[in-house]
Amino acid sequence: MTTPAPQLAPDAWEAAYLRFETREQEIRKFARRLQWFGARDWPRDSRIVELFCGRGNGLQALRNLGFAQVEGIDLSPALAAQYKGPGTILVGDCRQLPFESGTKDILIVQGGLHHLPKLPSDLEAALEEARRVLAPGGLFCAVEPWLTPFLAFVHHVCANRIARRLSSKVNALATMIEHERETYEQWLNQPQPILGLLDQFFEREHCMISWGKINFTGRKSA
Repeated sequence: MTTPAPQLAPDAWEAAYLRFETREQEIRKFARRLQWFGARDWPRDSRIVELFCGRGNGLQALRNLGFAQVEGIDLSPALAAQYKGPGTILVGDCRQLPFESGTKDILIVQGGLHHLPKLPSDLEAALEEARRVLAPGGLFCAVEPWLTPFLAFVHHVCANRIARRLSSKVNALATMIEHERETYEQWLNQPQPILGLLDQFFEREHCMISWGKINFTGRKSA
């Protein structure tokens, strides 16, 4: 995950993000997602970048799976500064990636595209950059929130004051939603344009929507 829309207080969002789950919990979650993406079969010398990498726990999950060439990029200097593991985190905008064309094998997003301020233009820019830096046949993987009945139930729980008092995790999630509401709702309300852009820039391999998430993998044409 990454910083919220500029007009909102990033420190409040980031503080809630850090409370939501521990470093160890997030690494385990990211490892499960990577396995769904097919990471067990990826060449271990793959050049991998995680976009919107936050505090970098996705990089640690990749290293735990045996990948050595890992990098991350995030808009938040505060979150990037927390990373102390292997690999490098750059502070930058995923709509203007600081990599040469065709130099990466795999790009991963684990909850960052829904923070883009303007849809569909910012999503188009981010995906165009992702395709540019991928080598022919390179893989793009993304997991993002998606409006399913389960996510609607989660929203209902987050709106309950008693639930927020009883659960620090619910309170942290509710706080993040409050501080990213504009971009979050914009994302949830445009499923077809989002899917259209994903399929425009990448040749779809897998797309699964369940439990309030979309899991997408696609390749740059060879």
